[in-house]
Amino acid sequence: MSNQLSNRINSLPISETLAMAAKARELKAQGKDIISLSLGEPNFNTPDFIKDAAIQAIHDNYSSYSPVDGYLDLKQ
Repeated sequence: MSNQLSNRINSLPISETLAMAAKARELKAQGKDIISLSLGEPNFNTPDFIKDAAIQAIHDNYSSYSPVDGYLDLKQ
């Protein structure tokens, strides 16, 4: 079995997010002071209060999509 990708897949352009991350790495390698905001890769653990809230939301069956227009209490 071959693991070759189709021509259509191979012709897709690089992701803009990955391109920005590569550029940030390149500039850092040149010694430039870069703060890269291209990828969501936090260098810290999730705070306990967020983990606890996520666990509670699961227990409360609060796991569906939010309303399209958002939650009123968060918009005020």
